[in-house]
This record gives sequence, structure tokens and C-alpha cells, in this order.
Amino acid sequence: MMNKPKELVYGAPTTDSTGPRRSLVLAGGGMRVAYQAGVIRALVEHNLCFHHADGTSGGTMNLAMLLSGRSPAEMCDRWRTLDVKKFVSMLPFDEYLRLHKTKALGSAEGIVNEVFPHLGIDIEKIRQARGMQGTFNICNYTGKINESIPHQNIALDLLVAGISLPIFMPAVHYQNKKYIDAVWIKDANLTEAVKRGAEEIWLVWCIGNHGQYRDGLFNQYVHMIEMSANGALFEEFDRLRELNERIRRGDSPYGQDRPVTLHVIKPEYPLPLDPDFFFNRIDASTLVSMGYADAIQYLDKRDEEGVSFTTTATQMKDPAPGIAFREKMEGWFALGETDPKQGAVAGREKGSRMSLHASIYIRDLEGFMENPDHGGTMNGHLVFEDFDNYLPAKTGVFNLFVEDDKDTEVKWMIYELSFSYSDREYYLAGKKEVKNDPGFDLWNDTTTLKVRLFEGSDDTGDIVGAGILRLEVKELIKLIKSMHAIDASGAAEEINLLANFGTFFLGELWDTYGG
Repeated sequence: MMNKPKELVYGAPTTDSTGPRRSLVLAGGGMRVAYQAGVIRALVEHNLCFHHADGTSGGTMNLAMLLSGRSPAEMCDRWRTLDVKKFVSMLPFDEYLRLHKTKALGSAEGIVNEVFPHLGIDIEKIRQARGMQGTFNICNYTGKINESIPHQNIALDLLVAGISLPIFMPAVHYQNKKYIDAVWIKDANLTEAVKRGAEEIWLVWCIGNHGQYRDGLFNQYVHMIEMSANGALFEEFDRLRELNERIRRGDSPYGQDRPVTLHVIKPEYPLPLDPDFFFNRIDASTLVSMGYADAIQYLDKRDEEGVSFTTTATQMKDPAPGIAFREKMEGWFALGETDPKQGAVAGREKGSRMSLHASIYIRDLEGFMENPDHGGTMNGHLVFEDFDNYLPAKTGVFNLFVEDDKDTEVKWMIYELSFSYSDREYYLAGKKEVKNDPGFDLWNDTTTLKVRLFEGSDDTGDIVGAGILRLEVKELIKLIKSMHAIDASGAAEEINLLANFGTFFLGELWDTYGG
């Protein structure tokens, strides 16, 4: 990560910065924008600097954190430790007695008094921020226009208005006008970035763009936001393609001497909606980890020419019914050991512990059960005191009940992830050995993960540490509570998915342990 002068915000260009003028555009996405904190951490770790940053809707919170002087690592930590229920606070009771004239379902009290302070948002620091120009998009409802507010002019009321979505929060009165969330007009202001001289635009997109139309009032409210946000973005794409043609012909109204390049970081599948976040089906730690991993993968594979200004820029895969759960394993681990058992003994002697925090997604349960590799996706992080208390995974691998190539009586549960620390790459490879040995060993087999730490980006490098992590009873209870169906069409399908996964899991154990 680049060093920065003390007075500059993180990610701002320094005197020795090189490369094109960049704008960081943080689109909306409700409370799910915790995802963006992980993205920002990855971008800054890759020494990308931004002359300008723009926020809309939920993205204004991350912009406010950045301009308040919070480091990307601190932004991640603050999101991970936030009590998401603080977003919700009620209006006075008599307001609900007005029935169809009620101002909204809730108020901004919890956001102002709890969420903003916890996230480290400081209005005065935002106004005084240096090195990066920030713009906040707010809908001036009175004038039916979007206003792009420079960070030097931001006010607490405007920051609240920027996330005041109709129905859920009241409009904000400010200087004799009413302001609300700008998402219905636009969810990302690329034009503002171009007007400020951007040659590269880095768009972080959290709003869904998939082909499934779902039943239910809330789902269809979300679809309206998705249509509005994507539709407005695609109209901006049209104007930017026209601008690039003008630049190629030598006409540059905003000072660019080459066509504007677009980079888009987005999830592979649509992120879970805010109710999933609120009811703990997903947590901020998982969202942060997802953002970090998606950004790393994009950075590693990116084309310097960027992506095209077309509707495919934000397109995601259609979700398929599946299962998700979170799992935490912890145990003794020691550097300098190559055997997990010896590493656990040495780790205990040294007082060296490691914990793996994994979020497992099985996106297509039917395909998962049919495929002999039984593979899912894994996001998460490590806590290893010898390194750091938060090491986000760049990539993750999860396989369940994979048959051993040489011993047909052995099956493996595989957990692997890559991460970096102190400018070095590491790869943690872990296996649970499922085998019917003498005695009752089912519990030990399914809760004991033997791990080795390799230097490099895969398991072909030198082994630099080893140990044993275990799933304790209290964490198993949390795992079970976190297990839920994803992308089901209704309650009946949710129950069916959970039942099918349970049948598969118990069936595999029965096959191994013979009852």
C-alpha cells in the first residue's frame, strides 16, 4: 500500500503518483455497500490513486468514510463490527396512526446517532479533506433534479438525504427544499467524473442486474430500483461513447487527450438484499470479503482498455437455488512446521493460534450434488496473530466429500484460500479426512481441519507453517443457525433445498461410516 502524506485522504494521488487521472465511482446498494470497503482496500493495496471520488445512495457512506480520513483497512473493520440493526429506528408512534399519510416506515435517528459515528463519518473532516475531490449525489425533490454536492459543501442533513429512500425514510428539509436518495434519477454519476477530467473511471457496482423477475412486493420494489439504476447508467454510457468519439476526432470539452476508459468491479451473482443482511443471513464481514476478492480477481485479469460502455458492464449471473452457511474453525498453528500435528503441538507451546472465518455458497444445489467434486465458493478471512488480526482471502476453494484418488474409503472436505501479508503471497490448504477408523470418529473427522501454509499463490510452494483447526460445539451451533436456502422461489422451495442438502450430507456420512 502506498505511503501518503498525513494531510491527504487514503487513495489520493501523491507528488510521485503516475498514471491517468482516475475517478472512483461508488454506486448505491443499500446496507450491502459494505462490499465496497473490501473493494477500496484492494484498489489502494494495488497503489491505484484517485483524483476524484463520487458517491450515490449507499455509496455516499463509503465516500464519507474515505473523506473522513479512514484508511481502507479501518473502513473494513468498522463495517465488520457495525450492528446492522442500528440502521432501523422508528418514528413517533402517533405518526403511524396517520395510516396512508405516514411520512415513512422509519426515521434517520439510528443512522445519525449510531451508524455514522461507528463508521467514523465526520462532517468537518469531510469538508477539510485534501488531495481528492469528492462529490455526493443527492436528489433535489423540489426541483426533480440530481445535485452533485462538492465535499467542501456537504452537510449532515444532505448526507442523511442521500440515503433516504422513499417509503423507508422521510424526505429531508434543507434550505427550504426537500431532498431524498438520488437512486431513482441515477445510481452512479459518471458524467460528473468526466467533467472533472477523469481518464479512467472505476465503478463499484452493487445493484443487481440479472434476468430473473420475482414475485412479491419487496422484490418488485427492488426490481424498480434495479431498472432505474441500470437504465440511467446505460444512458450515461451512450453519452460517454459519443464523448469518446469526439475525443478521437480531437474535440475534448473536458480536457481529456484520449478516450475515457471504464473499469467495473461487481459481484458475480447479485448480492443478498438488505433484509438478508438485517436478519443475519449474510454479515458485513462476508460482504467485505466478497468485495475484496472480486476486486483482486478483476485487478489480476483486467484489460488496460477496460470494459465496453454497454449493458454487459454490470450484468451478473442469474441466481440458482442453493445453500449458504458460515463456519469458523480455530486452533493451534506454528510457522516453521510442515506437519499439521507437529504444528499444533508447537503452536500450543508458543501460544500461536489461527482461525478461519469462512462463508460458503453452494449456488446450484442440484448441480453441486451431481458433480463428483461437490464444489462451492468460499469467501472469508484468517486471523493469525503472528501476521495480522484480519487477512482477507483473495480466492477461496470449497469441496465436500471428494473421493481420494488412491483410497476409496477416504473422502475429503477441502478448504483453501490465498491471501497476502507484508507484500508476500500465501496459500492455506486444509482438509478434513472423512474415514471410518476403529471407534466413533465421525465427530472428530468432520470437525478437524488439518492445514498447511504455503508460500506463493497455490499449494506448490514451500510449506512455511502447519497446524490443526477445529469446529467447536458453540461454532457448530452458529453454523447451523446461519445455514439457509438462497434464491428460492418461496418457503416451500426453501424447505426443500435444506432437506435435500441434509439428505445429501447425511447420506455421504452413512456411506462412509456404515450407520
